[in-house]
Amino acid sequence: MLDIIWSLGAFIVTLGVLVTFHEFGHFWVARKCGVKVLTFSVGFGKAFWQRRGKDGTLYQLSRIPLGGYVRMLDERVDDVSAADRDKSFNSKSVAKRAAIVAAGPVANFILAIVVLWGMFLIGVPSVKPMLGSITPDSVAAQAEWPTPSEVVAVNGTETVDWQQVNLAFAAALGDDTATVTVEDEQQRLHTVTLDISSWRLSEEQIPTFMALGLQPYQPEVFTELAYIQENSPAAAAGLQEGDKILAFDGTLMRDWSQIRDAIMAAPGASVELTIERQQQQLTVPVEIGEREVAGENYGFLGVEPRREAYPEAYRFVQQYGIVDGLVKGAERTWGLMVLSVQMIGKLITGTVSVTNLSGPVAIAEGAGVSASYGLVYFLGFLALISVNLGIINLVPLPMLDGGHLMFLAIESVRKKAVSERVQEISYRIGGALIFALMAIAISNDVLRLLR
Repeated sequence: MLDIIWSLGAFIVTLGVLVTFHEFGHFWVARKCGVKVLTFSVGFGKAFWQRRGKDGTLYQLSRIPLGGYVRMLDERVDDVSAADRDKSFNSKSVAKRAAIVAAGPVANFILAIVVLWGMFLIGVPSVKPMLGSITPDSVAAQAEWPTPSEVVAVNGTETVDWQQVNLAFAAALGDDTATVTVEDEQQRLHTVTLDISSWRLSEEQIPTFMALGLQPYQPEVFTELAYIQENSPAAAAGLQEGDKILAFDGTLMRDWSQIRDAIMAAPGASVELTIERQQQQLTVPVEIGEREVAGENYGFLGVEPRREAYPEAYRFVQQYGIVDGLVKGAERTWGLMVLSVQMIGKLITGTVSVTNLSGPVAIAEGAGVSASYGLVYFLGFLALISVNLGIINLVPLPMLDGGHLMFLAIESVRKKAVSERVQEISYRIGGALIFALMAIAISNDVLRLLR
């Protein structure tokens, strides 16, 4: 329950910030272009807070935090006096109206740059993209890989951490091949070319590099117990820190993954563990615990294994000064913008399935998880969603900013506005398409929750 409340709170903060900046972009440029703004609202529906500014604008917060709007004086919907006619939106030139409409998405891009700038000023704890193993029978298994090695580039794009590897492979989705450059422990470069012509994203929310079969380096995990949870099945059986599990119900255990799988597959079972304690072998009867995850029962013991320390040489902090941080923020924002456009194109062509769309539930989960990790991770998530919001709003669909810009582009060519009848029909079609996409995204969220 606390997780849900946390995610909901993070979602409201995220959406509130993004919507406020988006609408402020429209508001600020409208005022600069001499348009009278009647209402600035964050949220839809009935307002629960209002204040009339000295500029005559009504500022308000509304009950449904799923968007916002800026209502400008417009002769097509308002009774406008002769004195205010030159302050109406429709009286302005095509260029000024286009600037007002485009200002919302542009504000989202500026927000992303500023947020990423702050993130890089603070410093982002990161790990190098060290390759640990290759999944058998995967796309990556086509080639020979030196392991461990560091992924330094994908299709010529430098990759300093796993996030950039993930984004680089996402950009390559739909291509025939992907060229990966790795550096081995002797600092020798190796180039691997993968045939990804038949590779598609799965419905599972896993990183692209793992879907291809690249597994990040993980420190060795031993079969020795390093932690026993209080009031757990392991504590009830008398297991102790330092015990080494040798066998599970008579089956020899070679590594911790085998032990973990055996425990999870035996919920509520009575088993015997063969352990080594102080150089003596003991047989310990254990009642495996039981817990439900996503509607399925799994066994648990309440223990943690001893792990090898993660190499400090693989850790680093992405931190830059004021100027370099701003440059990096702009570069990262541009990369996210390009990737967002590419993914929309791949969605249209069918390279990416609509089952990969995410809705507000997934966004809320992402906001909650990133916020729980710390401020820098939340800032990175905020920038990503801000860029996506800006790009989606530029899609030339009626009801979106891109649709308004499309009508203005037609008007500039025809020297005549598109008829209100055509616009009305287009808005209905655009609204239906947006509603359908939102319905698919929300249903995808629900299906992921039920899995």
